[in-house]
Formats: sequence, structure tokens, C-alpha cells
Amino acid sequence: MDGNVDCLDRLDPELDVRVLSVPVAKGRLLSLGNLIRFRHALVSQKPDLLLSYAWGAVEWGLVNRIVPVCPHLHFEDGFGPEEAVGRQFRRRIWFRRAALAAPTELIVPSRVLESIALESWRFPEKRIRFIPNGIDCARFAAKPDPAVLRRQPGELLVGSVGTLRREKNFGRLIRTFASLPAEPACRLVLIGDGPDRPALEALARDLGISDRVTFAGQMLNPELAIGLLDVFALSSDTEQMPLSLLEAMAAALPVVATDVGDVRGMLTDDNRRFVVPRDDESAFTSAIKTLLNDATLRRRLGHGNRARAVREYDEAAMVATYDTLFRSAVQGDVQGSRKRDH
Repeated sequence: MDGNVDCLDRLDPELDVRVLSVPVAKGRLLSLGNLIRFRHALVSQKPDLLLSYAWGAVEWGLVNRIVPVCPHLHFEDGFGPEEAVGRQFRRRIWFRRAALAAPTELIVPSRVLESIALESWRFPEKRIRFIPNGIDCARFAAKPDPAVLRRQPGELLVGSVGTLRREKNFGRLIRTFASLPAEPACRLVLIGDGPDRPALEALARDLGISDRVTFAGQMLNPELAIGLLDVFALSSDTEQMPLSLLEAMAAALPVVATDVGDVRGMLTDDNRRFVVPRDDESAFTSAIKTLLNDATLRRRLGHGNRARAVREYDEAAMVATYDTLFRSAVQGDVQGSRKRDH
């Protein structure tokens, strides 16, 4: 909706994908012009199914409500920094209730978000569908490329993957890393890029550890690097069911993480003691330190996480679920697809 269509380059060129240019007036208040343009786009295209994603697309549900053009599924998968600490904007709550009323179905990837939809947004349980994220587990279980992340002999790697933006709070991870003891020798690797990178690089310099922090940048094939890490660290202020965590699990890594979203429930029981309160940086440091000093524990947790990822989060199951859901929605039998899923 912001005109950035760079992701089209990532799609298989044989896919039949068209981008509709729909002008959007940005602002805090509801725009009548936006509603008219969105309604016109729906009426002119007459889609078989409307899929809208996140808060920024809620208005599409509103313009499809009064005289529906097609079935509608709305997806929510998390919050930006303005709602990262659990604070829900009241105007957004009320607008979701109005725009996404029956028969719209709400799709969420985490149990925490499901609870928010039930308790805060007041969605009926029968209109909420929990579908966990899935990844290509075999891709991340493959042998990584040692040349991608060069390490010194005996050096351990603590790493994380994600867009370098505020709600991911990589500053917390850098501060935590700076407080680790000198032994065993280790390096922090951040895979990803984003608006916070200059500030994070400055923080590493200010803490005197810039020589031990690698900003690896954006990687189109992160599976070549993730498996080289010894400990995966997730320091976010907010998450739901992070794909980077699933990738780390599939790569057989032990995990240290803040207790946000469904993170605790995603990991094996054995690894959950290394999920710490979000704002307890000393506990985060202690968890990383414990794992760095125990190779046997790292291997055991990693093998357990990989088995869990393969068993519960492989993308084939996710794709099959969505396939059934989309077909049922077009046929007007979403509730029937829910029964078949169960």
C-alpha cells in the first residue's frame, strides 16, 4: 500500500501476480477518499477472496461490509513499537470491531494474539482461527557454509536474525553481550538490516565491543549462516510466533529469549528455562553465559528444538491448512473447514 513492491523480485516469475496502484492518503483519521478508492478497487476487480493484513489494511474490511463484494479473511501477526509493551490503542480496538464484524474471519499465528482478539478486541471465538507459522525445516537443517561467517579458532558465536528496528530491541542484546565475561571467547552476529543499524553500531562502539560485533547485513539465504551459530538470542520487546526462532530451532540451536508472544511455548520444555522476563537483562546475560559454558547442554537443547520444529512447525502443514481455508472461504464454508482442521 506504500508503493514499495521490491518483494516482487523474490517471487517465482511464473506466478501470476498483479499489483494494483491504489492511492492512499496517510493520516490518523479515517479518510473518506481512501474508502471510496478501496471500494472502487474491489468492485472493479471482483475478487473471489479478499485477504487483508494487519492494522494498516483494516479499512478494506469496512468497505467490504455494507454490501459485500466477496468473502474476507483478515490476518493479524503482531504489533509495531507503539504497541510493543502490550498497550492497545482504544481507537484501534473499536475500529477493528466495526470493520471486521461478521462474517469476516480473523487469522492469527499465536495463542497470545488469539487471547488479545478474544479479550480486548471482543471477537467471538468462532470467528478466530489460530494457524501457527511454518518454515521449510529441511532448508535450515542443511549444512551451513563456514565461509559466510568466519570465526577465530575457538571462538563461539552468539547471534540473532531480524530487521534492525526498535521493537526487536537489538540494543538489549548488545548491552547483554558487552557484560559477558572475557572467557569463553565469543562474537555477536546480527543478521539483518534496518533503520536502527547506525544507532546499534554506535552503541557497540560506545561499549567498546565493536571489534566483537559483526553486522552481517541482509541475507537472502540465512540458512547458510544460522547453523554456524552456537547460541541463538531473541531480545525483542514484542513478538508473536517469530519465524527467525523457528529457523533457529530447525537449525538445531539452543535459544535464549525474552518472554514475549508464544516464544516460551514454541521451545522444548528443556529450553524454556532460558526464556527470561523481557526487561531482566541480568537474567538474559546469565542465560547466555550458561549456554556458552556448556557444549553438551547446547547440543541437547538444539537437537530437541529441531525435533519440535519438524514435528509441529513444518511449512507443508501450514500450506495445506491455508489451502483448505482459502478454498472453503470462496465456497462459503469456512466453518466447515474449521471442523475438518480439528
